[in-house]
Amino acid sequence: MRCCPVSTKEITVAAPARRAQCSPLQRLLYIYARSVVDSRSSTHQKLTEEEDDRQSLHCAMDPSMAVTKIYVVYYSTYGHVARLAEEIKKGADSVAGVEATIWQVAETLPEEALAKMHAPAKREEHPVMVSGRQLADADGVLFGFPARFGMMAAQMKALFDSTGGLWQAQALAGKPAGFFFALGTQGGGQEETALTAVSQLAHHGMVFVPVGYTFGEGMFDMDEVRCCSPYGSGTFAGKDGKSRLPSDAELQMAAHQGSYFAAFAKKLKAGAGVVA
Repeated sequence: MRCCPVSTKEITVAAPARRAQCSPLQRLLYIYARSVVDSRSSTHQKLTEEEDDRQSLHCAMDPSMAVTKIYVVYYSTYGHVARLAEEIKKGADSVAGVEATIWQVAETLPEEALAKMHAPAKREEHPVMVSGRQLADADGVLFGFPARFGMMAAQMKALFDSTGGLWQAQALAGKPAGFFFALGTQGGGQEETALTAVSQLAHHGMVFVPVGYTFGEGMFDMDEVRCCSPYGSGTFAGKDGKSRLPSDAELQMAAHQGSYFAAFAKKLKAGAGVVA
């Protein structure tokens, strides 16, 4: 008569009716073999869980293994700054280990005023940053806005004005940040706008990261009008704020700023940030 199966393969499929025909010794062997199989399964599961824990701990201890989060936060009336933001995101996402997210700030003008200005609808695909506290979740932030008499637009200033709690806790200290803009004319004050905006970063202890002249020859080409500044990428929108769209050169510099800034933020995070 054939003995009761004790191999792990046969134990798995053995039927109770067959086990009933076994002798007491064979049943003991079956129980022992079954316990070995269960023990191996439990050990494998435990090892898998321990490996997952080690990976999570490794990522926590080694910032270079974690994703670098870049926030591209903008305000746009006629869509020019929004278009730059999209190119900046493309550039940032091209850097391995970086995840860029576009946010738009809340509109402060009433609908009646926007209608008289013939302002288009806001981009629904870009979520609204409802609270300045969300900035603390980013490893780096690029802020984009139209220039208003050499300063940032009031809508962006309203976002900064809502960050008092972050300032008190210095929750943004050490985080890299930069700017991009839209201006009406060549004399619209792109550099002045950046310099006045830097004060917002200074009070938070953030690190201003200008793009410099890293865009290369595109910064020196005089063949066409372009808003290329070492302080950040930008575009000219025309005196009415909407008649001129961003040029290919301006969009290319925006993408370059995105990749340049993302690489900088990634290196800063891998180095555990700025020493407090």
